Amino acid sequence: MSDDATVVLTDIKSALASAEKEAEQKPAALLVVGGELNGTIFDLKEDITICGRSPDSQITLDFNGISRQHFKLTTTAEGFALEDAGSKNGTFLNNKKIEGATIIKKGDIIKLGSIALKYLPKGDPERLTYDKLNLEANTDKHTGCYNKTYFNDKIELEVKKCMVTGNPLSLIIFDLDHFKKLNDNYGHDAGDFVLKDAAALIRKTGVRENDIFARYGGEEFVILLPKTNLKQSFEIAERLRKLLETHKFIYENQILPVTASIGVADYRQGVKTGTDLFKRADEAVYKAKQGGRNQVQFYRA
Repeated sequence: MSDDATVVLTDIKSALASAEKEAEQKPAALLVVGGELNGTIFDLKEDITICGRSPDSQITLDFNGISRQHFKLTTTAEGFALEDAGSKNGTFLNNKKIEGATIIKKGDIIKLGSIALKYLPKGDPERLTYDKLNLEANTDKHTGCYNKTYFNDKIELEVKKCMVTGNPLSLIIFDLDHFKKLNDNYGHDAGDFVLKDAAALIRKTGVRENDIFARYGGEEFVILLPKTNLKQSFEIAERLRKLLETHKFIYENQILPVTASIGVADYRQGVKTGTDLFKRADEAVYKAKQGGRNQVQFYRA
């Protein structure tokens, strides 16, 4: 075997070993097969996982033919046990309606209504492919944040959850101030640098694991904060404002002026949809701009 072939073979083995190691860290999951949610992955991290239309289910699938609580997965010594949760139309495993608890295996297909879910066991390398596809579909390529489509889906789901659970929910929206002027004075490459650097800064030090941080469009960003009240979210927003104001955005040896106008709103009476919550936070952003920019305002009814 030639030296070049040996190097290639070694690289392949190394890549496979790296993929296997990465896969080992992944929990068991259900993968949506087909339909508008095709490729969506739901991790199975709880001892008991309920799937159904109800927003307080661990896996929420709000589609026709699916009951509020449709099926249940329970962790056992043998693996995950699947059983119907009293659904109207039944739960099917590999096209057979289940009766009682059944242990599921790699590749099994669970069907409820029009949705089909494929079972991927813990550590299955196959899911790495779907993780990559999901990341590409849900991520803004320039900043690495979630994209607008992903955010819109999440905010609707989180508002529905709040209507059921009564848990707090807040939204932060911020616009980078005078961004057009920055582009005009320093060039569009400088503007692109600021967007990327600001997103990385906030992702690293400004958001928590369960927060949804997304680029909504242009220089506008959003952060959805589950289980966070208005007072807490205002404090977070003020910290983010100071973070952006004091950070040195250095591009081609020049320090670029970067601040943000920030609006905050929370789930409360009058909020019935994600759009309602977004409009309230957006109004607060407008007030921050009217007030002189580089400040935080919250929605007042």
